[in-house]
Amino acid sequence: MGALERMFDVRGLCVIVTGGASGIGRAYAEIMAERGARVTIFDLDPDGLQRTVEAIRAAGGDVEGEVVDVGDRPAMAAAFDRVAERVGAIDVVFANAGIDAGPGFMAPDGTRNPAGAIDTLPYEHWDKVIEINLTSVYTTIKNAARHMKPKGRGRIIVTSSIASLINESIVGTPYMPAKAGVNHLVRQMAMELGAYGILVNAILPGPFITNIAGGRLRNPEDRRAFEAMSLIGRIGDPEDIKGLALYLASPASSYVTGSQIVIDGGALLRMT
Repeated sequence: MGALERMFDVRGLCVIVTGGASGIGRAYAEIMAERGARVTIFDLDPDGLQRTVEAIRAAGGDVEGEVVDVGDRPAMAAAFDRVAERVGAIDVVFANAGIDAGPGFMAPDGTRNPAGAIDTLPYEHWDKVIEINLTSVYTTIKNAARHMKPKGRGRIIVTSSIASLINESIVGTPYMPAKAGVNHLVRQMAMELGAYGILVNAILPGPFITNIAGGRLRNPEDRRAFEAMSLIGRIGDPEDIKGLALYLASPASSYVTGSQIVIDGGALLRMT
């Protein structure tokens, strides 16, 4: 094995991906399995999970699936324990599960959207977005840490968003504070867990074609609005994120922790 291959070698590592049945999470699972890792996908969608597991196995990957609600704390703890019992260690965790916050207070055509206004936004909607997009990341990191600390090593990679760094009018209001909280949690956990050999980083995607938008980016009007943000004229595809995921999971990033790495086709530059 050459130096470059050793640098990106993840063979035999035990990897957990939350929300891995589709989109960016599926891309994480695919690249890890393709490179020889032993992957377990947590997802709430049993049908999507089965399809993804079968596809990765058909390509020769070592993958298992667990139907888990990341908002269910006892279920998450039990699922982590089952994976550890089966494989003996947990080396890499992608805290990826998340949900869309719906349309914001402005529509893509520049008109006001009353349904997204703060005074009409249901409390239940706020609570659900914060629970899944922020609190479940805490739950995932907590379970990863209790398995990694005794081993003295590990990687935790969290999917955040460029929405954590800016304010967006066409994205539901709860999404920005949830993702900003994720960034801060990543930095805090990097400070706490570095002494145990655990590296914690965040990936900040811009607009990507995934299920999290509930199909919004397949709508021509919405798609054009997000394409206009990109400096290269297109929305991201989950394939675009595989290289960064492999980098953060592999020895190539052994001196990287507490970072928030943007992958957005330059959208953030245009927005700011």
